[in-house]
Amino acid sequence: MTQKSLLALVTASVVVSCTAFSPLLPTKPLLPLPHGFFTFELRDAATSSSVGQPPLNPLLSQIKPSKTVEVFSLVKQMEAEGESVTSLCVGEPDFAPPSCVLDAATAAMKAGQTRYTAVTGTLELRKAIADDLKSRKGVEYNPITEIVVGNGAKQCVYQGLLAACGEGDEVIVPAPYWPSYPEMALLVGATPVILETAVDDGYLINPDALDKCLRDHPKAKVLMLCNPSNPTGGVHSTELLKEIAQVLQKYPNVVILADEIYERLVYTEDGQCTAFASLPGMRERTITLNGFSKSHAMTGFRLGYLAAPERFAKATAVLQGQITSCASSVSQAAGVAALNEVDESWLENNVEIMREKRDFVLSELAKMDGVSVSVPPNGAFYVLPDVSTYYDGDDTQLCLDLLKEKKLALVPGESFGAPGTVRISYATSMEELEVAMAKLKDFLEGL
Repeated sequence: MTQKSLLALVTASVVVSCTAFSPLLPTKPLLPLPHGFFTFELRDAATSSSVGQPPLNPLLSQIKPSKTVEVFSLVKQMEAEGESVTSLCVGEPDFAPPSCVLDAATAAMKAGQTRYTAVTGTLELRKAIADDLKSRKGVEYNPITEIVVGNGAKQCVYQGLLAACGEGDEVIVPAPYWPSYPEMALLVGATPVILETAVDDGYLINPDALDKCLRDHPKAKVLMLCNPSNPTGGVHSTELLKEIAQVLQKYPNVVILADEIYERLVYTEDGQCTAFASLPGMRERTITLNGFSKSHAMTGFRLGYLAAPERFAKATAVLQGQITSCASSVSQAAGVAALNEVDESWLENNVEIMREKRDFVLSELAKMDGVSVSVPPNGAFYVLPDVSTYYDGDDTQLCLDLLKEKKLALVPGESFGAPGTVRISYATSMEELEVAMAKLKDFLEGL
């Protein structure tokens, strides 16, 4: 790759990272760069006082770039150069949004619904969200005071953290984790505390381990609870969630950020994912986070929401008013259609398709020596296989060589707090999955 190409890659990384609340410059590029081309790190840039180079915010020296974003940027750069890449690195459904959603967006534009809305979103959308949470999840929220619509669920996660904790506080982050959780904790001035989980437990939270962690960390103010999980696909059962809630009863100052963005993609027999806020004593201390990207394939609409007790909702609304203001009016109209017009059978059909893809990936991984999945995932659209028998557990180098030699893009597990693993997103076509699994098998057999 030429220096010009590398410059384009870095530029692409910056653009994509900005949209994902990631740092502006990568501290450790995935590709080795020519000597002298890009040698400083964020730590250097944040403290530099050279003439013509004002220092960046020192906070940036603590923030890691997103490996998912870096891999995705690299894939796009390779494709721009004419290379064909098989990518299983991004969590984005391969199907289109329902036609009624697209029609609603078009109708909104034609009707002149292209202006600012209230910071918290249109009342029509907030009512639709409240109705959905009440009918499906058994939790009631006042659509006027307890629901905030944001520019994607990611913004809502960040604002929820910013409202619930700050400097000197600690945030409990179960590992494996979505890479943005610990970085967002740092951005709000808190300290992330990693709670390890066991692969034989399906990477689910162990209540006793949580109890000990909270006991050892009296400054903990927030527990991040991603259910179903990115990156593992694990789903906490209702019984396990109740046990977690019982532990939390002993720590009344801890707020739960319940990231339930994947709750419509569950493959258990009943297909249910219990809302943590629905459990006894948990509603008043839970900030529920959700959106439309995963369930309705509306990733580009950038539409998410949080539902929380009024004091939390009001705080996040104040923050949003100073950060981005309202979400897109057109996207909000599409969101109303997603909740009010999409037939349940459309969602159920997508679950079955995703289940078939999951089963295919698991069956192919089972044929590969040195690759293991102890507990099959029951939700989302990810598999996190253990590949630590290769490369002495260096999953980053494995992914780099895999991309270079086979043009197959996976994300290193190290970035999710799970070294020795790789994350596979099966939210793509079955044809693409067949090619990907063949490439992975061929690559590993050649080592």
